[in-house]
Amino acid sequence: RTLENSLEEDLDEQIGHFETEVKAKFLSKRIVQLRKALTNIKLGKYGLCERCGKMIDTDRLSINPSATTCVKCEKEKEA
Repeated sequence: RTLENSLEEDLDEQIGHFETEVKAKFLSKRIVQLRKALTNIKLGKYGLCERCGKMIDTDRLSINPSATTCVKCEKEKEA
């Protein structure tokens, strides 16, 4: 960094820092989700909905292996 940075260069630098922070937070959250899924596998609870206790559809788990709720409960949670 130099004292001769233009306004655009300073803005680009700040945006770069913000993007890095957002990515780091996303990855940290994802790691927590995956660790939870691994724990559920060890406990024999993987693939069971946390809310209703029914099996989570395998298509949903193949798309999102860390899913903890079935589609029905997820829709109810979002509503």
